[in-house]
Amino acid sequence: MKFRALLRSSAALWTVPVWGGIVAFYFFYALHLQDPYEEVIAGPLWAAQQVALALDYFYAFAYAITLGLATWEGGRLKADRVWDLAPSRARWRVAGQTLAPAVGAGWAILLLPVVMRLIETRLLPTPAAVLPLVMGMGIVCAYAVVGCVLGHLAPRVIAAPVSAVAAFYVIAKTSAYSDPVWPRHVSGQLSTSIAFGEHYSAPTVLVPFLVAAAVAAAVAAWWSRGPRRLPLRVLATAVALGTVVVSARTVSGWGVVDGPVSAGHAPARCVGAAPRVCMAEAGGAIERLDDVRAEVTGSLEKLRAAGVDVTAPSTVTDGLLYERTRTRPRSTASTWWLPLTAQAEASGPDGRMAGVRYAVLLGSVTFPCSFPATITAGTSHAWIINRDAAVLWAAYAIDAQDPYLRWRADEYEQFANGPEVLAKVRERAEEGRSLPTAAQRTAWFEQEQAKACRQMPKRPGGGAAGTGSQGADS
Repeated sequence: MKFRALLRSSAALWTVPVWGGIVAFYFFYALHLQDPYEEVIAGPLWAAQQVALALDYFYAFAYAITLGLATWEGGRLKADRVWDLAPSRARWRVAGQTLAPAVGAGWAILLLPVVMRLIETRLLPTPAAVLPLVMGMGIVCAYAVVGCVLGHLAPRVIAAPVSAVAAFYVIAKTSAYSDPVWPRHVSGQLSTSIAFGEHYSAPTVLVPFLVAAAVAAAVAAWWSRGPRRLPLRVLATAVALGTVVVSARTVSGWGVVDGPVSAGHAPARCVGAAPRVCMAEAGGAIERLDDVRAEVTGSLEKLRAAGVDVTAPSTVTDGLLYERTRTRPRSTASTWWLPLTAQAEASGPDGRMAGVRYAVLLGSVTFPCSFPATITAGTSHAWIINRDAAVLWAAYAIDAQDPYLRWRADEYEQFANGPEVLAKVRERAEEGRSLPTAAQRTAWFEQEQAKACRQMPKRPGGGAAGTGSQGADS
């Protein structure tokens, strides 16, 4: 049968208003309900992230509609007695030709939102960025095989809609599973999120595809004919069961929304030396790179002049390049990771980047002890005033006091006397600033650091409790 005639007779054509309407509705309404167009194009823009977001609503629809259409076409092959009319033709060739429109519909449900999203964001996809799309298209083929066999086993009028609804419900429901977690990662509905600079690792996209392909191969083997069909069926069934079990065990250790990803792929641009400052090219603030470096170097110089013992790192790198903290390397004495793009974009209309100076402040002011990561009831909090007063004093030296005070005010909300604590911190910082000479101000700063450490709560076995001092990561 010619392709044009095949397309005209296929259910995929006359159901275009259904699945085409689904694509249009979910793309233009649901996909933009959480992130309006203005926020989408504002960035930072990363092709792999946008592809993943665009596909999120459409996996279940693509698989379900493909299964329903394939079931209908498989039933039509049986009803029209195609195998009796053309017994010499290869069974797989006839089935493949008949299922092509159904597969095309499933592919279109995945392709259209991805293409529209890339056009909307003006991004060019990379091979790694379209891995989830390729995975979905492969799983669509597997569902087409299963649907064709199902159409031969059950009345298509009932089996087609029931199978489509059941597939959609089961696949969409996996996004709510947390115990066990493996259905989330093998269903083909990727629940792993992608951040800026990340790609899906191979296991994340291979596992769902292998599960679907193994099941489809087993179903096809039971439908096959030939003298050796029994050994083939047993082998295919064993492989499918083994694939499902191994895959479930593999993904059971993954997080609920944290399958394997590969981070740090976004390109960066760097300027200067000692420190060399690097920012993400696609972050949306790269045109301010020179200004950002000037803020970084100027802040370091002012802190040294004020008497803060700070050693300039060799490299200051944009935290956006490793957007998620869990994938980001830790800051060291030679390399700082700071939210340069985020703070540069948050600068006021006057162009002043207090946020960049604030990030440098948190990386520069350290203490000879470590402080608790959390504040527990029943322990002394006197050290907070000395510590925060010392940091606020340094913040005034580089004009970063406003963002620092906003942050601390939010933190103090957990105290019943939060406003009083904040007032006391400001009062002590003003005492240090009002001293007549630079030497006295520096001595006051060092004394506040020492006082904060002396007032640290002790562990029951001795030693200060804590996990780290003021750090550069943000």
